[in-house]
Amino acid sequence: MSRTCLRLPALLLGATALCISAPISAQSTFDAVTLLNDVRVLSDDALGGRLIGTAGADSAATFLARRFRQAGLRAAPGGWSQLFTVAPDAPAAVQAGIGGATGRNVIGVLPGHDKDLRNEIVVVGAHYDHLGPGAFGALDPDSAGAIHNGADDNASGASALIHIARQLARTPPARTVVFIAFSGEEAGLLGSDFYVKHPLFPLARTYAMVNLDMVGRLRNDRLLIYGSATAAEFPALLDSLNTEARFNLAYSGDGWGRSDQSSFYGAGRPVLHIFTDLHEDYHRTTDDWEKINADGLGQVANFAARLVRTLADRIAPLTFINVPEPVAAGTTTAATSGYGAYLGTIPDMSGSPGGVRLTGVRAGSPAELGGLRGDDIITRIGEREDGDLQAMTDAL
Repeated sequence: MSRTCLRLPALLLGATALCISAPISAQSTFDAVTLLNDVRVLSDDALGGRLIGTAGADSAATFLARRFRQAGLRAAPGGWSQLFTVAPDAPAAVQAGIGGATGRNVIGVLPGHDKDLRNEIVVVGAHYDHLGPGAFGALDPDSAGAIHNGADDNASGASALIHIARQLARTPPARTVVFIAFSGEEAGLLGSDFYVKHPLFPLARTYAMVNLDMVGRLRNDRLLIYGSATAAEFPALLDSLNTEARFNLAYSGDGWGRSDQSSFYGAGRPVLHIFTDLHEDYHRTTDDWEKINADGLGQVANFAARLVRTLADRIAPLTFINVPEPVAAGTTTAATSGYGAYLGTIPDMSGSPGGVRLTGVRAGSPAELGGLRGDDIITRIGEREDGDLQAMTDAL
């Protein structure tokens, strides 16, 4: 750990100087430190874990709108916030106690410079909400009532939005770029679903959507991008961009998944989800800003900025590839999480070879009733092999 003191141009909360004790080095760039600073503000205890509908989430939304404006964006039609109400019968409403809560999507716009292509839209999104006190969705059930700050999930993606906006605003691309910080992702993609159903810009003119979710823990230069199979041109485009970046890049998959790109893919838009992989702090109280890889976040955010610019400047259309949504084995019990079947396992997010290792199971869950325990490794569900957590999720 090093302690770095920088003088910043009144970026945050009226402060002009910033001292950070964090995983940065003397070689860390201004962008890396600025990104980490935004993560630090968004994941501060003062925001209470940013559960949708809380004062902490509203404070985060206000902060993001201010940072969007400072980056050079314009407010969307109707203002910086798109408000929506959580339905009382939403899958997560009862468990999380958020029925009737007001969510806020924060939206900023960078108009395109080309007189024809500016009428087309590239959406860049990242959710900013998290679990609050962890009563719903937490993987450390004994910590209920403790603040879950969600530094990587997804203060990292929200901070990357600001960075991309600042980069692109210096020289706006041909197409208009719409930046959306979504609320309610953790409760079932509520904010992105609302936007897709009430778009401020016609979805038919939305060229592509790029989603950043958990991009702050780059390890061994390994970068994952899901959704590469949603447009025929994506694999070659990603390979070309990685020639300079030189990530250990792995891309695959359709646009379905447990993040906001899924809402846009369901509406027939090509999507990409940028991700630096799961880790042992996922949905736990230990996902704090001190564990962010600031230099890695800077590298990922710069790559994402180049990707968005390339899409926004590209003349030719994208060839959309439609894959039907997987049928989830849903349940109507109170145990439903909002994402499909509920098993009640607590997986080890650090990974394990040959299956999904469990750190525990929830009391009274189907997993406990079925005899599963901590340290068990799930290798197969039905006829499906479960080599990793994604395979297990697909099987469920």
